[in-house]
This record gives sequence, structure tokens and C-alpha cells, in this order.
Amino acid sequence: MRSKKTSKKPAKKSSDKSSKKAFRKIIRSLLVLGVLFILFTLTINLYVINFSKKYIFSDIKDVPEKYAVIVPGASVVNNRSVSHVLRDRIEAGVDLLQKGTVIKFMISGDHGKWNYDEVNTARKYVLQMHTVEEDKIFMDHAGFSTYETMYRARDVFCVTDCCIVTQKFHIYRAVYIARKLGLDAVGYISPAIEDFRKRTLVAWNIREYFARVKAFFDVLFDVKPTYLGDQIPITGDGHDTWK
Repeated sequence: MRSKKTSKKPAKKSSDKSSKKAFRKIIRSLLVLGVLFILFTLTINLYVINFSKKYIFSDIKDVPEKYAVIVPGASVVNNRSVSHVLRDRIEAGVDLLQKGTVIKFMISGDHGKWNYDEVNTARKYVLQMHTVEEDKIFMDHAGFSTYETMYRARDVFCVTDCCIVTQKFHIYRAVYIARKLGLDAVGYISPAIEDFRKRTLVAWNIREYFARVKAFFDVLFDVKPTYLGDQIPITGDGHDTWK
């Protein structure tokens, strides 16, 4: 009598089917998580934009009077020249100052290292290109982010009302942070002296999409800035902040 041979092929097929099912389940779960993540971040972005838009102006004639203008930092080249982004912000801020819409001019930016200095580079540009009273220029050397700029404006420089000048892609987040931190803030979209490349604008908007989400949680959890320090009221002499 011949013995029957046991076939292992069905077991292998069954194992392959189980593996495929498990893989498909993982893919479906990842897709669901991805969709939920997109919806979650999109909701936050829409909330930030809708919250801020009524406080934002594109025509300088419509900007209400505020005590100070805040110029958020942007990149500089070799501590000698300002980038186009920072230049446009500075020019918009100077326009508000010279028009009498604001009284004080605050430059905030990254001066965390001796060989990189956004604030002094911006100040020098202002004084080289425009006639502005020096004592009106305040500098925040530890404005390492938009959130830290607004937090320090409130707690270090005792700013209560302000106009923030920056590009359209950035202004919703800046105004959102400022107002959520208790500042009576509005935003003025800085006119572009020259057009930016479309690729650059796309990259900025993608970065800003996630930056708004971070700002939402920074405000929610009252994240502390890198540095605070003694108060230097914006009502005083700007020279006190130049060192």
C-alpha cells in the first residue's frame, strides 16, 4: 500500500493570502491616517486665516493708527545687505511711520550669533535709505521666530497695540499669534517692490501651511520664548535696545 504524500502548497498559499490581507490593512490604515492628518491641518489653517483676515489690510490708507509697527526678521547676506523679503517689510514699515500711522518702529530678528545679525543689518538699511529719528527704532535681537517676536513684543517691550508688516503668505500667522497673545494687532501686507518667482512662492506657502499648525499649538500651550529678560518699554528710547 502506497503512503500518501502530504502537500505543503495550500498552507503556503494561505500564508501568502494572510500576508496580502495584512499588507492591504496597513495601507488602508495609513491612508485613513493620512486623510485625517490632512483634514486636521487644513482645519487649523482655515481657522487661523479666518480668524486673522478681518485685521489685515492691503491698502495703507485703510490701516488704523497703532503705537508701533513690528517688522519681523528675514534673511540677510553677510550682515551687509537685507534680502528682498526683509527689504519689502522694512519699506512698508517706514511708509507707516512717515505717514504717521505709527509712532515707533520695531525690528525683530535673529541675532543669536555674532556672525549673523538680522536686526542691525535692517537698522542700518533704514538709516541709510530713509530719514528716521534714531530713538524711534527699537531692536529685538532674540526674535528667532514669529511667535517669539510677538511674545517678546508683549512681555519685554510692553507693546499693547501694533501693526505687523510682512508678506501675504506670512501675515495671517503673525496677526493670529499677536492677537491670541493679547496684542491689539493688525497686519499690513507689504507691497512687493519686485515679483518673487512662482517656485519660491509655492515653497513659502507649503512651509507656511505647517507653520500655522505649529503656531496654533504654540499659542495653545503658551510655549515660552528662548529668551525674555528685563523690560524695555516701547514708549522709551530705542537706543536702549541697540547694544
